[in-house]
Amino acid sequence: MTTQSLHEKVVVVGAGAKNLGGLISRELAKGGAKIAVNYNSAGTKQDAESTVKAIQSFGGEAYATQGDLTKPSNVAALFEQAKKRFGKIDIAINAVGKVLRKPIVDTTEEEYDSMFAINAKAAYFFIKEAGKHLNDNGKIITVVTSLLAAFTDGYSTYAGGKAPVEHFTRAAAKEFGPRGISVTAIGPGPMDTPFFYGQETPERTAYHKSQAMNGNLTKIEDIVPIVKFLATDGWWITGQTIFANGGYTTR
Repeated sequence: MTTQSLHEKVVVVGAGAKNLGGLISRELAKGGAKIAVNYNSAGTKQDAESTVKAIQSFGGEAYATQGDLTKPSNVAALFEQAKKRFGKIDIAINAVGKVLRKPIVDTTEEEYDSMFAINAKAAYFFIKEAGKHLNDNGKIITVVTSLLAAFTDGYSTYAGGKAPVEHFTRAAAKEFGPRGISVTAIGPGPMDTPFFYGQETPERTAYHKSQAMNGNLTKIEDIVPIVKFLATDGWWITGQTIFANGGYTTR
């Protein structure tokens, strides 16, 4: 059995500037991959540039590129630019997402549209462009959420917005399979990042912690090794949603 390497692979990372996406960018670069670091807007430009500088500091190759991926034209441009710059694309990882905890009766149409654009529409067109541009035997990975397997309140537009990605993943796995492209989704548990704490009370945070091993939230460092595995030796896993949450929930 041949162990797959990240050396000289080209990776497009949607929302690759900070938090989980930023760590994915840096860690894959340490394995020898060349990284296109997407960031959404001016607010995350500095994070993206810091991630690129970190990669360059250990001899890696990366560049930052802005684009709101809820607009399909921006998704297409992201892939076209990476292919022009590096000559190919081998791996596409989409960490785009937005969390909202709000009761259904209080949710506005604007919030609904925004959440589904960010969590579902962006994911769909990211998978589409990856299917058009990836080399044969490539890998496509989308970050979803373990709330897809939870029976809880408040997250109708977040978990609901991520839910279609499971169906996109299965369909793409079948459609791209003849080219050897694997397509997976990974669902972290509630993550120890600013996105989580902005939506939860201290009491609910304590409850979420109590549901996983060692009383911890999921850390971004827990997820990156699984992403690396799916992008290399784990390529035979396809069409699946992997729940990586320390026992927080399962189907």
